Amino acid sequence: MQKPAPAVEHLLLAKTESDIFNAIIPADHPFRTLTTLLDWDTLFAPCHTAYSTTGAPGIAVERGLKALLIQFWEDYSDRQMEKCLRENMAVRWFCGFGLTEATPDHSYFSKLRIRIGTKRIADLFHAVNTQLAEQGLFGNVFTFIDASAIVTKTALWEERDRAIADGEEKLNNANVKNYATDPDARWGAKSKKKIWYGYKRHEAVDMRHGLVVGVMATPAHVPDFTVADRIAPREGAVFMDKIYDTKKTDALLTARGLHTATIRKNTNPRKDRDLDRWRSSVRMPFEGTFAYRRKRTKFRGLVKVTMQCFLEATVHNLKKAVTLLSPTLSPV
Repeated sequence: MQKPAPAVEHLLLAKTESDIFNAIIPADHPFRTLTTLLDWDTLFAPCHTAYSTTGAPGIAVERGLKALLIQFWEDYSDRQMEKCLRENMAVRWFCGFGLTEATPDHSYFSKLRIRIGTKRIADLFHAVNTQLAEQGLFGNVFTFIDASAIVTKTALWEERDRAIADGEEKLNNANVKNYATDPDARWGAKSKKKIWYGYKRHEAVDMRHGLVVGVMATPAHVPDFTVADRIAPREGAVFMDKIYDTKKTDALLTARGLHTATIRKNTNPRKDRDLDRWRSSVRMPFEGTFAYRRKRTKFRGLVKVTMQCFLEATVHNLKKAVTLLSPTLSPV
């Protein structure tokens, strides 16, 4: 008789639920590293205030928040997350659900996001970074700031027709809020050919390992340089593109004790082409942080899009941390 494979043999010998999970989930699985990486009880403690202590007990907030992180880790919809939590043993184990325990349906996740709110998700992002900083993953020397587009809708022909029918000459940023299904979104442009309707994701990336240290969402028409100081770090040099080359941005960052390593515009008399080439080469490895971000919104409204940006940034940092602190894993 052929001997069963080691994993199957361990499963046959398993006596407890924990033994079964250990037999199914590999020892080097990223979620095992993620479980030991952070103090999850401390991270999730502030979110307990979102729930009442009276009434029938529901799903523990720790389980829900871990499921929310996995949802953005895998870029799942609510229905996909319901299926994943029901069928994926590694996800079920990480989120704290037993083998035969009922898992929530898709409607739970939207209710959870509303209950937790953007403010608590933002606080969770900063709390995760605090714990990662204690493990030496931030350099706090060089920081790269840039913005990327988030599209909420690719065409607004019906909205345009309604606006013209109402007497408007055309649909633009001044009146689009009266017709669009997402009234917070606006048109933005990087160039004459790159125009989109939606939002901007502004991020500050620490240049030691490419972890996000600051994030903010705005409607697409908000100029990048107007929010640079709101996501900038507290120390070090800040690398930015030509669009941030303004006297006001320089003054705001310098007043905070930061050194501006902005690539200067060609019309700027202070431009040093050799210096700018060096600055461009230093920041180039970190531009992928923005290039591989999700290009479409998951939700409508600035508040919910801001939540999306914070969750995506949190998951980005966790993936990086799992790779950096687990030598058996290949880079994410």
